[in-house]
Amino acid sequence: MGQRIREIRQSIAQAAAEAGRSPQEIQLMAVTKTVPAQVVNMAIAQGITLLGENRAQELCAKYDDYHKEGCAIHFIGGLQTNKVRQIIDKVQMIESVDSLHLAKEISRLCVRDGRTMDILLEVNIGGEESKGGVAPEKLEELALEISQLPAISIQGLMTIPPICQDQHRLEEYFAQMREIFIDMKAKSIDNGNMRFLSMGMSGDYLTAIRYGANIVRLGTALFGARVYH
Repeated sequence: MGQRIREIRQSIAQAAAEAGRSPQEIQLMAVTKTVPAQVVNMAIAQGITLLGENRAQELCAKYDDYHKEGCAIHFIGGLQTNKVRQIIDKVQMIESVDSLHLAKEISRLCVRDGRTMDILLEVNIGGEESKGGVAPEKLEELALEISQLPAISIQGLMTIPPICQDQHRLEEYFAQMREIFIDMKAKSIDNGNMRFLSMGMSGDYLTAIRYGANIVRLGTALFGARVYH
């Protein structure tokens, strides 16, 4: 696994350099869906410091077994409001906020606990009904509404583009997200700091880096095909 992680970091550094960017500004996230805690801990031992969790129940089941010191955990999956209470004390960021309803529950629980939660707004860049995320044309309105909530801080955007065999089409989605991100950064939004653009997974993260991603979410590239159940 150590060799695999080194190769991924080298490929990230090369993609960043080709885009005129510093590799240090790009965070490598290990997506841990279905991966046993002991395997995740091997990755942590090799220098992984950011974990991405998709499911509240799975996070709760593995949380105590993680070697978490020095690690941050982001929640990246679809999140129902009744699951927020299960994860609110276990993650440093929720990347998949796509509704005012969900944001209100995060805010309510954080106020109760005396803490602030960093969030990313998930954008449905491909307009897919099967995926979460706010439509691009409704993003600014949602951001302004959420920015008025206490104990919640908008830190950027996240997206999962449609699966594309056509590289040109994939690049169009990433280019659109880059423009949306730049546009949102230029707006004055309370309780926010548009720092992070989370996009790119195992099959397309190098392309995503060219288009400004500074969090890339890798599962299969790190851990191999999902054979864990």
